[in-house]
Amino acid sequence: MNAIFSFMKKLSRIKGPKYTISCPLSQSFSTASKQFENAQLLNAPRHNDQEPAKIVATQLSNSTDLPELNQIYARVIRTRMLEFYPAPFHWNNIIRSYTRLEAPRKALFVYVYMSRAGVLPDSYTLPIVLKAVCQYFAIEIGKQLHSVAVKLGLQSHEYCESGFINIYCKAGEFENASKVFDQNPERKLGSWNAIIGGLSQAGRAREAMNMFLELRTCGFLPDDLTMVSITSACGSLGDLDLALQLHKCVYQAKTIGKEDLLMLNSLIDMYGKCGRMDLAYRVFLRMEHRNVSSWTSMIVGYATHGYINEAFECFRCMIDGGVRPNHVTFIGVLSACVHAGMVQEGKNYFEMMQNFYGITPRLQHYGCMVDLLGKAGLLQEARQMVEDMPVEANSIIWGSLMGACEKYANIRMGEWVAKHLQELEPWNDGVYVILSNIYSSRGLWREAERVRLIMKQKRFSKIPGYSLATSTN
Repeated sequence: MNAIFSFMKKLSRIKGPKYTISCPLSQSFSTASKQFENAQLLNAPRHNDQEPAKIVATQLSNSTDLPELNQIYARVIRTRMLEFYPAPFHWNNIIRSYTRLEAPRKALFVYVYMSRAGVLPDSYTLPIVLKAVCQYFAIEIGKQLHSVAVKLGLQSHEYCESGFINIYCKAGEFENASKVFDQNPERKLGSWNAIIGGLSQAGRAREAMNMFLELRTCGFLPDDLTMVSITSACGSLGDLDLALQLHKCVYQAKTIGKEDLLMLNSLIDMYGKCGRMDLAYRVFLRMEHRNVSSWTSMIVGYATHGYINEAFECFRCMIDGGVRPNHVTFIGVLSACVHAGMVQEGKNYFEMMQNFYGITPRLQHYGCMVDLLGKAGLLQEARQMVEDMPVEANSIIWGSLMGACEKYANIRMGEWVAKHLQELEPWNDGVYVILSNIYSSRGLWREAERVRLIMKQKRFSKIPGYSLATSTN
């Protein structure tokens, strides 16, 4: 178990006895009996047929926030319950509870204490810890856990194996993910789902599709998780013929008598990305229940393909139906405003998002607003938006503003934007081309030639464009 201790420094500075927690607690606790006989310390009545460990397990599963969970865990430590009930099951419950409440750092702390106590993880422990590792994006810790699994002979367990594949995919180490996948000839569906989902989320849609075909060749029947990942990959490819075939597979994977919102929403998203909003609407219309993702997929699809009125009407129906929009919904609505050049409406929706729904704008929302203002020629307002942003603008925002400067031949603003783009992406030749075009449109040929000369000195060259045709054959 020495491997697991080497990552403790990456988590935090741990001091004190082996059962000390690092987070402050809001209340002090009474002294506990060494024999853990007084169950009142757990804020629950003692029943003859219910041991303290069962009471704790119930409290952990019912905890709804971190302060409450911290108090339960502190009492567990103070009463030395884990010394009297050292089975991994009780440790797993605590780790799972912290992971469920999205407190991965504390979940990893508990696992460290479990290791210090000399309790070996079982086949249930590692998948839970790996989930915390993914939440914390602690890739190096995940790799060390892999070595622990190998030592304990758990590396080929279904949930452990899929967890390691997921970790390596998130880290972009697809070669290692493939090694984990290939080393077990008797892999289960969970491992297939992990590798297909990892490839799909990383934008490697064609590889994900090939893996799905191999899954079918091996005789596996896909489940809902498989189909959600593969329909997303299909949407990225924009292959309508393939989408129609996958639609049939979705209904084969669908549980009889049960409507799976996740799968149906993925179908809407897939058809939207393939440009067939009529088919997306058919799926949407036949759904018995719709959640915010269902409506958002329709709004984003309509906005992406320029169906502005349909996007706004869908948003209005969503609000009238009592469904609360999220930040992705407003990305779709603001994108529709950009397509239609509706500046005032865009400002209204941007204000509504913050003041009425309490949604803090993200980089994508600011990007939409900057694009909207820039295309409308309101370059000063767009600049003010960029300067007032609480986060640093990325190359997409600067690029959209640079395009607006070219459209309106604004030299002063173009030079200001170009400076930021050069600092952000010094290898990008596009900024020099656009700046040269701005000078040329104003008849400043000497300045345009100077920019072109800089490009030659830095040995920039335009990357030729190309077209790519997709086929299911």
